[in-house]
Amino acid sequence: MTLDEFDIAILRALQADGALTNAALSQRVHLSASQCSRRRAALENAGLIAGYAARLDGEKLGFGLRAIVRVNLRRHGGDNDRSFARFVERRFEVRSAFSVSGDADYILDLRTPDLEAFARFIHEHLLPHDQVAQVRSEIVLRTVKDEPGVDLSRHPCA
Repeated sequence: MTLDEFDIAILRALQADGALTNAALSQRVHLSASQCSRRRAALENAGLIAGYAARLDGEKLGFGLRAIVRVNLRRHGGDNDRSFARFVERRFEVRSAFSVSGDADYILDLRTPDLEAFARFIHEHLLPHDQVAQVRSEIVLRTVKDEPGVDLSRHPCA
């Protein structure tokens, strides 16, 4: 899909506030509400908009501990990787998981209520997993930047 400056403006506005109505969106991007509706649907159908969600404050909701966990697997290959991927997909503590290059095979972003719940996840679920060889964890002390989405000002149409 080829994007123009109006598509970028719509994406930028929706990334900032996914709850915008087409009427409100039209005022921000200077198109009619019907044009915004058609373009928004096209962007959704093309998969450029993956979904809409509210950003919740985990700490205020009782998930006060955030940790970054680096995992190395015992063996590599299709079934081993799929088994570990299925495991992390099922665990509510794991908010994001990435297969990476470097000194770890996977990086996990975890949220738990407290250190006790974190330790329980590590010792009762992650370490006993058949594919896990090594786990290294960093507890987040302070979030400096946690910005979702992409910087659309770098897009060629911006």
